[in-house]
Amino acid sequence: MNSLPLSQLCSKLEVTFSDLTLLKAAFTHSSFRNEHKREHMKDNERLEFLGDAVLELCVSQYLFQALPDAPEGELTRMRSTIVCESSLVAAARNLDFPRYLRLGKGEELSGGRERPSLVADVFEAFIGALFLDQGLHVVEQFMTRHFYPRIEIVGERLHRDYKTMLQEYVQKQNLGVLMYDIIAERGPAHDREFVAQVMVGGTLWGEGVGHSKKEAEQNAARKALHR
Repeated sequence: MNSLPLSQLCSKLEVTFSDLTLLKAAFTHSSFRNEHKREHMKDNERLEFLGDAVLELCVSQYLFQALPDAPEGELTRMRSTIVCESSLVAAARNLDFPRYLRLGKGEELSGGRERPSLVADVFEAFIGALFLDQGLHVVEQFMTRHFYPRIEIVGERLHRDYKTMLQEYVQKQNLGVLMYDIIAERGPAHDREFVAQVMVGGTLWGEGVGHSKKEAEQNAARKALHR
């Protein structure tokens, strides 16, 4: 699969880059660079490192302002839940980032365009490139349009740990033993899915699917809480 032109992505996102080499680097995987060594291009690994830090800063500020009464520990837990692989993958796929990736032939054939870790890295690299080219203010504008609206609000708490919420509820209501079980694994190695069930007092309360066991259990707990 050939990657789409990055000019198309910029139009879609309403973002303009002064230095297009930064944008190209953000969507260039090391496998592509290794196959085009004569072109002396850069890949997205360093931008990924920078983007991770910028994302943490932006989300920290967002939570600090959105939840003025939340203690430090809860803010830290929520930030780690928001700036995680599954969240970044969802955001990147929503914006069609995988379609703009430049991959080496071997990486393409092995399904790299859909590999969650690689897709999350591209989102971080894009944030790093946008920060270097346009500054923190433009990154915040991008996050406000394309990332923050996807953060789920649960009551007065933002993206809380569903497993913790369920455990607190079960204990408070004295409902019995709470147990999780991974009942299935499916899909290829690069895009594995796990299916989890949560039992309360020996009764099935919820089932969830995720790209990691932790994510599947969180989704099962979320459904149990909705129940």
